[in-house]
Amino acid sequence: METFEKTTALDAVSSEILFAHTPDGKIAYRSAGSGQPMILCARFRGNLDSWDPGFLAALAKNYRVITFDYSGLGSSTGTAPSNVLAFANNVRDLAQALDLEKIIVGGWSLGGFVSAIVMTEYPELVSHNIMIGTKPPGANEHDMEQIFLDTAYKPYYDLEDETILFFEPTSEVSREAARLSHERMKHWASSPDLRIPEEFWNNYMLCGADYAQDVYKSRDKFSTTSIPVLVISADHEICFPPENWFALNRRLPTTQLIVIPESGHGVQHQYPDLVAEYITSFISSNL
Repeated sequence: METFEKTTALDAVSSEILFAHTPDGKIAYRSAGSGQPMILCARFRGNLDSWDPGFLAALAKNYRVITFDYSGLGSSTGTAPSNVLAFANNVRDLAQALDLEKIIVGGWSLGGFVSAIVMTEYPELVSHNIMIGTKPPGANEHDMEQIFLDTAYKPYYDLEDETILFFEPTSEVSREAARLSHERMKHWASSPDLRIPEEFWNNYMLCGADYAQDVYKSRDKFSTTSIPVLVISADHEICFPPENWFALNRRLPTTQLIVIPESGHGVQHQYPDLVAEYITSFISSNL
């Protein structure tokens, strides 16, 4: 698959950080585009600057795309969440603060845990759920690879770390995509977000443990929901292998799964336009 011929222009995506007032404080967010609102939930250690602006610009052709910092993290104020429902409540609170009655919710990696709980706990708020590089709620057989853990906990990521974490290092196509994504991420430098201090990393671990224990019976709710769910994964997903979704075949009536070859944990960074096209097609076909 070719990856670097064309990427949507980034001028549609502003680096300006906005603030929404919620009962727990101010939630920092960015907004691009217009149309049906889409709120995207960030990964482990993710802030506003963790999203590839090429991917957001591609989505913003058709939607109002909103990224945000979880409460107490990044540029947001308030109390940092310590379970997956508290993370999900940030989405509900942000939607209410922005007067959004219905949203497309999405999440990458740990953010997929959050989008899943938003869907199962607040179904009246959600029209579609887009889950990228993530896993189903509850216990799963296939674990992340050790190299992911060894790299994810480094204090700073260089290009090689990003290639290991989010791309497929054995593929020259993926390596070139990693380099181009790394360059695009400099778009945020004009108004950078605050980094997530190490003292808060455990909050994400508590979120993940809560999700794996399936405290809210979300796995069962996936089998009964009427909300369309799109899962986008990679053929070498070193964090959350797509095989965990294969195990639920015929048990998730509204869930569709796409697996992209020669890619890794950040498929939307490798193929920003392609992944945005998949998402747009899925939403328009499931109204």
